[in-house]
Formats: sequence, C-alpha cells, structure tokens
Amino acid sequence: MCLGSGSSGNCYYLGTEQYAILIDAGLAGRNLRNILRDRHLSDVPIRALLITHDHTDHIRGASMVSSMEGCPVYATEEVHKGMDRNYGLQKKISSASRRYVSYDTPFDLPLTHFRVTPFKVPHDSSDNVGYYIDWQEGSEKIRFCLVTDCGIVTADVRHYVSRAEYLIVESNHDTEMLLNGPYPARLKARVRGEGGHLSNEECAALLAETYHTGIRYVFLCHLSADNNTPDKAYQTAQRALAKSGATVGAGGVTLMPLQRTEPSDIFTFAPSATPVYSEDLFAEL
Repeated sequence: MCLGSGSSGNCYYLGTEQYAILIDAGLAGRNLRNILRDRHLSDVPIRALLITHDHTDHIRGASMVSSMEGCPVYATEEVHKGMDRNYGLQKKISSASRRYVSYDTPFDLPLTHFRVTPFKVPHDSSDNVGYYIDWQEGSEKIRFCLVTDCGIVTADVRHYVSRAEYLIVESNHDTEMLLNGPYPARLKARVRGEGGHLSNEECAALLAETYHTGIRYVFLCHLSADNNTPDKAYQTAQRALAKSGATVGAGGVTLMPLQRTEPSDIFTFAPSATPVYSEDLFAEL
C-alpha cells in the first residue's frame, strides 16, 4: 500500500497479516498513524523502516515511526548522517535504532521473511538507494522493487527492476510540461539532471527495456503536481509496455499512477507462475 507519493510525503507499506515494514516515512507522524488505523493495519507490528534517502519528504515521520513501533531504521551510513543534518527531522534517530546498509549486499530482516537488497540510485541527496525485496510464498518467491528520486537509469537500476514482479518506479514529470512550466531555469535543470528525477519518457523506456512476462504490477510514483498528470504518466508507460509485447489491463500488467496525497488500495501480491527474468539477459552483478 502507498500512504503518500510525491513532494508532500512518501511512504510505502509492505506486509503480511503478522508483520509489516515501511519504506520511507515522509508523512507527519499523526497522518501516518491515522492512515494505518483507518485501513485496520494499526495492530500489525512494524518490524523495520527502510529509508531511501535523507530529503524531508522521505523522512519527516521517521523518528516517530521508530519510537512508536520500537523498530530499527535501515539506511546507508551517509543517509543516516544526512538525517542528522536535516532540520526537517526534529527528533533524531537514536543510536540504538540505527542499522546500516550497503549497496548490493542482501540481508534478512529480523522477525520477517523479507530478504532486502539495497542498490545505488543517483540523486542529489547525501546518498540514495532503491530496495529489491524478495520473500517465500509457499514454494515460490515474490519479488518486489522500489526505485524513486532517480536522476538517471543506471545498470544497477536496470538490473534490479528487471527482476521484479511488483514494481514501484518514479515517473516524475512530463518533459514538455516541465520546460514550459513555472519553474525557474535552475530548478528545471536540477529536475532534468543526473541528480534529479525520472521523466515519464525515461520511466517508460526503462519499463520497455526490462519488460518480462512475470511482471504483474507497475506503480508509477512521485508524480509532480506542477509538471505531470496521472493520465500523461499512464499513457506514456502504457505505450512503451505495449510496444514491448505487454498486455496492460485485464489479464496482463496492472499499471497504476499513485496519488500524491491519497492512500492507495491494499494490493495482494502472489508469486508468478512464469520465470521472472532471463538469466541470459540479466546476469548477476
């Protein structure tokens, strides 16, 4: 479930009936708590909070989540340092709650069945990672990946996206809307730069390049309020997937732009009956 996506606050919930984790906590603590209560999820223990990077719209409620749930906060060393410097996080993460992650180094989250692999994502924060998460469901694995605030698509990003059945990926702006919009030139350059955000077109190209028959859901995240619309993001991605042979909609890939300030529905993930990716095309790093 997505609790929020965009500059107003980012937070994603991944869980079972017994436990859950959050990826980012950019909402105010009270809002985050109220959403979980309204969705009847407040009694499910949060076992971990994974942080992608140290910008306020991803960490605003991090200390509240950690203290309220008694859960550790996972981030790279540079992101933890960045959170210490960020005035948007008024109460800092306690030393006892800090856990440090490294690129391309998988780890098992205690008290869950989730195996997490962080990977480098270019952005103009202190550091930034995406998360590839897999877990066992019966005799099969479920594979999930999240990539947000991504300036450019790298080999690492492409590698992990290519392995996912369930994908949350940034589709931040429509290039023409950005270029013709109200942002000053410096901010336009920043958004389009290697430390900025993926455009609809760049996201669509990534989806087309990494499409495989195991992909089930693609959620488009971090849409700009000023330089994008859900319809533009959807149509751009839909065309690219269709050209790659995907059926988008009933019986195929579910494609969904995430709302900026409205929580999404709760989606049930199930293992794919088909191979997730070709070892010939996507060798291990």
